[in-house]
Amino acid sequence: MPTIAHLKKGERAIIKDFSVDLVPLKLLEMGCLPGNEVALVQTAPFRDPLYLNINGSHLAIRKDTAAKIEVELIP
Repeated sequence: MPTIAHLKKGERAIIKDFSVDLVPLKLLEMGCLPGNEVALVQTAPFRDPLYLNINGSHLAIRKDTAAKIEVELIP
C-alpha cells in the first residue's frame, strides 16, 4: 500500500489508514485524518521533510512519519 512518503511532487491522494499511536497528535489536529485529501507540494533537499497540503492546510512532516500514513492515489 502506498504511503505519503511515496508521493511525487504534485500527486494527490486520499488518506486511508494509520496507527494513531505512531502519528503525532498535532498532525491529527491539523487535519491529517482518514478520508482527507493530501497533496505533495514540495520536498526539502534529500526529500526530508515533505511539504504537504492537507485539505487546505499546509504543513511539513518528516519522511519517517509520512511512511506510516497509508494513502490511495487519485488518478
